[in-house]
Amino acid sequence: MKEDEVLKYILVIGDGMADEPVPDLGGKTPLEHASTPAMDKIASGGLLGSVLTVPQGLPAGSDVAILSIFGCDPHSCYTGRAPLEAASTGIKLVPGNVAYRCNMVTYEDGDMPFDEKKILSHSAGSIEGELSAALVQELFDTSGFKEAAAKAGMAIYPTQSFRHIAVQDKADITNLQLIPPHDNLGKKVGTLLPEGGENAAVLEDLMRRAHIILDSHPANIERRRAGKLPANGVWFWAEGTVAQLPSFAEKYGKTGGVVSAVPLCLGIGALIGLDKVEVEGATGMLHTNYQGKVDAAVELLKTRDFAAIHIEAPDECSHDGDMEGKLQSIEWIDSRILAPLMERLGGDGVEYRILLLSDHRTLLSTRGHDGDPVPFAIYDSRNDKSAGLAFTEEKGKQGRYISLGTELMGLLFED
Repeated sequence: MKEDEVLKYILVIGDGMADEPVPDLGGKTPLEHASTPAMDKIASGGLLGSVLTVPQGLPAGSDVAILSIFGCDPHSCYTGRAPLEAASTGIKLVPGNVAYRCNMVTYEDGDMPFDEKKILSHSAGSIEGELSAALVQELFDTSGFKEAAAKAGMAIYPTQSFRHIAVQDKADITNLQLIPPHDNLGKKVGTLLPEGGENAAVLEDLMRRAHIILDSHPANIERRRAGKLPANGVWFWAEGTVAQLPSFAEKYGKTGGVVSAVPLCLGIGALIGLDKVEVEGATGMLHTNYQGKVDAAVELLKTRDFAAIHIEAPDECSHDGDMEGKLQSIEWIDSRILAPLMERLGGDGVEYRILLLSDHRTLLSTRGHDGDPVPFAIYDSRNDKSAGLAFTEEKGKQGRYISLGTELMGLLFED
């Protein structure tokens, strides 16, 4: 690189893009079936391989995987998902606090006992953010529930999505077992409720109370009439204590920011010292502000070395069992994120390196996460070549294998 040449660095994460062969796609994976010329250009013109982002023995999820991608060893710094998300909202946890993800969820309708009901959606049918925030705040202000939450030492911090943060003071989470709702869709609630210690019973009681209150809420009656899933429950999971992560600038000598609609990614970025960039109209769903994310990344790179763009849509579509949506999300990442981003940087004469990958696999067959290796590609605009490769799981297996996801960022910044 010339002495006066400034190289920019970009990370693009298509959350849950990687999958396994799908019979309805002729035995192809969604990445193999989708039209992705920009992804294929990156794979063909750079380093293509596969990487294990979820270390053995840890849960397959974006929390562990994205920590690894950003160079943080989950074995030493992972205390749970919720504290990472809490950081994105400015919640200051102190020793003795426990943070939980508090999802708005959908249980099946019917007169059966609560334990017999199945959990149908981890996101209450992708509930609108404003309604979700209003419902959970009203729940915590409702007589009966309000007193039970106060006795438990729990406060709620609503967000503009189905994902809220609950913080419990002086809580004991020793041996506590909380199960991710998105990995257990279609299963009966009674097999999934909190277990392990007195606090499990406290959390279960709050979940049962919430269902009684929310199930007949006027907003949910209206949602049913409109053919939408009701937000008739809350689900506590992803518990954790105060998290401390290493400085990105100290480790890599780079400045940067994270462009995402998802609190987890923004929180990890905040904890490692990266700028938090929120885009108006970015939803974390299939229909989001793709152009706004590109604009934000290009603007960020004018004053920073590094920009990370995270797109949640493939993961959410997979959890919903929406094959067509997943294919569309992959193609829109290609046509609405990668292609215009590379075109704009190239048109401005900016030389760059880009790391593209799926943080983990999310399987349409199970609607849950999987921790097997995922494909990655690193492309350098200064060394464009064509090897005729495609960005797919199988092609990634034929390339370089990285057994530690924490090594990826170093590869991106490698001279």
